[in-house]
Amino acid sequence: MKASDVNIKNRRATFDYEITDRYTAGIVLTGTEIKSIRAGKASLSDTYCLVENGEVWVKGMYVAEYFYGSYNNHVARRDRKLLLTEREIRKLEKDSSDPGYTIVPLRLFINDKGLAKLVIGVARGKKQYDKRQAIREREDKRNLDRLMKK
Repeated sequence: MKASDVNIKNRRATFDYEITDRYTAGIVLTGTEIKSIRAGKASLSDTYCLVENGEVWVKGMYVAEYFYGSYNNHVARRDRKLLLTEREIRKLEKDSSDPGYTIVPLRLFINDKGLAKLVIGVARGKKQYDKRQAIREREDKRNLDRLMKK
């Protein structure tokens, strides 16, 4: 598997939230965690980010235990620290303190240098009618594509 093959998305985030800002952050990982991510054994569902004491943490991210990890293996759902600049952290803290805004992970990938990166976004929750509108637009696009192929 090449580095560019690892691209784990949080599809639920774009459906439930309207993304206003995006940031790319590094992640502090152990040896067995990066091996599991390179194998594509990770999930971003039910994951969120918090700013605590000037640090950004991702909570609830699932990284499967490495098959060959033996006693050195990691805990599958532990809190992981994100690496951002101080200015980005301050901006995230300010934006997420506004009512209705939160920080959600959007995509986990391996960059060209072989490092794991997490794209996070400042998001505002969508209302129910916004979600129905998104579903309607997706179905209309699918129907148009079907008609164009015929």
